[in-house]
Amino acid sequence: MSALNPRIAWFSGETRKAIASEAVSILEEIGIFVENDEALSLLDGAGAGIDATDGMVKIPSSLVEKALETAPSRVMVYDRYGEVAMDLGGDRVHFNPGSAALRIYDYERGKARTPETDDLVRFATLIDALPNYAAQSTGVIAGDVPEEIGDRYRLYIALLNSTKPVVTGTFKVDAFRVMHEMLATVAGDADRLRERPIAIFDCCPSPPLKWSDLTAQALIDAARTGLPAELVSMPLTGATSPVTLAGAVTQHCAENLSGIVIHQLACPGAPIIYGGSPACFDMRKGTTPMGAVETMMIDGAYAEIGKHLGIPTHAYMALSDSKLVDYQAGMESAMGATIAALSGVNNVSGPGMLDFESCQSLEKLVLDHEICGMALRLSSGIALRDDPIALPLIREGLAKKEFLSLPHTAKWYRKEAYFPDEIIDRATLEEWESKGGRDAANRAAERVKNLLSGYTPEPLDGAVSAHLKELMEREAKRTGMERLPELA
Repeated sequence: MSALNPRIAWFSGETRKAIASEAVSILEEIGIFVENDEALSLLDGAGAGIDATDGMVKIPSSLVEKALETAPSRVMVYDRYGEVAMDLGGDRVHFNPGSAALRIYDYERGKARTPETDDLVRFATLIDALPNYAAQSTGVIAGDVPEEIGDRYRLYIALLNSTKPVVTGTFKVDAFRVMHEMLATVAGDADRLRERPIAIFDCCPSPPLKWSDLTAQALIDAARTGLPAELVSMPLTGATSPVTLAGAVTQHCAENLSGIVIHQLACPGAPIIYGGSPACFDMRKGTTPMGAVETMMIDGAYAEIGKHLGIPTHAYMALSDSKLVDYQAGMESAMGATIAALSGVNNVSGPGMLDFESCQSLEKLVLDHEICGMALRLSSGIALRDDPIALPLIREGLAKKEFLSLPHTAKWYRKEAYFPDEIIDRATLEEWESKGGRDAANRAAERVKNLLSGYTPEPLDGAVSAHLKELMEREAKRTGMERLPELA
């Protein structure tokens, strides 16, 4: 006798096969547009046909099948010490904050602003302190360094201030080499990094059916260095993909399959993750609502297709389109985390994010940490601890006229329940009023201050830290910046 972990099924087995089959047909009959010369060379050499009139690359089904055979079904990601931090595959769920926000919400001012170096440090420190986040991300872009080195700089700050693996990505083609050297320095060397990768690189096709020079190169570079590549396909229903949810899932599959082919041609067997950040386009506002239930449905459904294909999965979920930390932010984030957990998405990015993935909030980050904790508890299901399940326990409890003092209660109390931080109010009305009657956002703001004042991330080895600084200073000087911002 056993209990099942709760899961959502989005399609029948027949429909999953039909979607995957049609995605392959899209690549064979329509093809993809590729701007990167190296990717084009790989595809051409493997037998893909390049249309001389429109430049579309038509990928035969045999290439897709071969790529799926070599792509691993399980991807392991490690922390700074070489310990497993993420085991991506099956229905195992992990959370990390959303990435690449252009603004940060300033709670004291009540509005978003451009992030600076200190914000990146605080962000990485908080993630390191919050255990429900399996990984960190390069979540905000510093406005006090040149745009040309923003991708390298945010990774530099992340590596200095957290031991967790990092989900990151490049903004410039020349950034990968430097970022790889930073990661190899922290891991020990390039071979050690290949064996125990401490980062995931996002690689984003442009909908519909296009790989830019930058993103295709990142895909190839990640493959050849052994760093997991995470495909982030972004169809927008009715705008850059079919308006139907099933149509968007099918286009998403085709874009991911094209990325898997390029990636596996670059290095067969290299780790890759089937992911995305689609949206159900809101034609009233011209926006891409990540908190829309239809967006979450597309996410859960495409994750099911990824599992059907045998590839670890990713989605941007547990985030909100609200502009501040309010009811909408909590509602959309909690619903997204729940659907992600019930869909068994392996790597869920998004906590902390507001305003269509463009803003991060430290207060929301600590509140979302509790949402993630509850979602992880939900995904683990109901365990059957005893056989018989309850009969002798009820007899014993009735005899004592209570259950609190039973050894069985002490044994399982903390394993059965997830106990959130006190920013989640479970007090009596009297206790709540005695502590000021504050709302969740206010409690979270205090929690952020307490964590940042009382927590210090484990510092990097001095020589490693010095080498990272040397690399970053060299990159800064190439852009005309003589000194990097001071680190508190």
